[in-house]
Amino acid sequence: MSQLIKPKSYQQLLDMKQTEQGIKLIKEFFQQNLSTELRLRRVTAPLFVLQGLGINDDLNGVERAVNFPIKDLGDARAEVVHSLAKWKRLSLAEYKIEPGYGIYTDMNAIRADEELDNLHSLYVDQWDWEAVITPEQRTVAYLKSVVERIYAAIRRTEYLTCETYPQIKPFLPEHITFIHSEELLHRYPDLTPKEREDAVCREYGAVFVIGIGGALSNGEKHDGRAPDYDDWSTVGENGLAGLNGDILIWYPVLERSFELSSMGIRVNGESLLRQLELEGKQERSQLYFHRKLLAGELPLSIGGGIGQSRLCMVLLHKAHIGEIQASIWPDEMRATCRQLGMPLI
Repeated sequence: MSQLIKPKSYQQLLDMKQTEQGIKLIKEFFQQNLSTELRLRRVTAPLFVLQGLGINDDLNGVERAVNFPIKDLGDARAEVVHSLAKWKRLSLAEYKIEPGYGIYTDMNAIRADEELDNLHSLYVDQWDWEAVITPEQRTVAYLKSVVERIYAAIRRTEYLTCETYPQIKPFLPEHITFIHSEELLHRYPDLTPKEREDAVCREYGAVFVIGIGGALSNGEKHDGRAPDYDDWSTVGENGLAGLNGDILIWYPVLERSFELSSMGIRVNGESLLRQLELEGKQERSQLYFHRKLLAGELPLSIGGGIGQSRLCMVLLHKAHIGEIQASIWPDEMRATCRQLGMPLI
């Protein structure tokens, strides 16, 4: 409960019926825009994968995946996905996707170790996407161009939502600002990473923070990233490492920064080995996914995840993600949210 943000004078702009209609409108419109912008085709995704293949997303490396035995496979264990970061790259190879094209899917996950608050739920739903790129496109400039196209799709969706529900007013800035996590550290040396994000988002409205996963000049990471999907160690612009990042906005309803997407150019064989060594995870190179990547059997790619419930929450001006999705919440949190005028589904 200490993590619950209690916005002052919060009022729902849509009732529950309008909210459900708004969720449908946003999801249908945005995914079509995303598909068109990045030339993505929709594919079907798994809810769970086999343990021990290195396919599941390890997130920060400490979160436990929900797992269960499979009777017909001799009690081999499956685990519910955290995201589809590595599975998508395997699928690009399987579908023989050409450079310039990609795939997207509805990803549903359970993250049992989440600390529940206004933004974090046990249930995670994302548009997970992945596109094939060329060696020449493994640059910060190309990463930025993709971010701008995704942000343009988000703003178009905001426009449609506000046209449909005039009581909702647009707030996203026209352009997204790019800044490296090392630059953030120098700009706000006395703040924590989260406080830096709040400060820069308050100033610019929408920001893409580049370079998340590697140690900064103070020896600390801006945030954690698994070593085997995003490339956070290759040197890009201005001699700074990182070909990945997060799309963040300033969310006035909660008066804080708000992450909408984590994405990046993926590791190649060289950066995979380098990052496994930096994280002391060299043994992963023997796993199924890693062996295929190191053998050159997987295409170079860029990809990420965009929160479905989070995008709907922002565009419908909700104060709690539980107003958008059905999940499990502590009884005390449900009661408090009801008193604050933000009843949870």
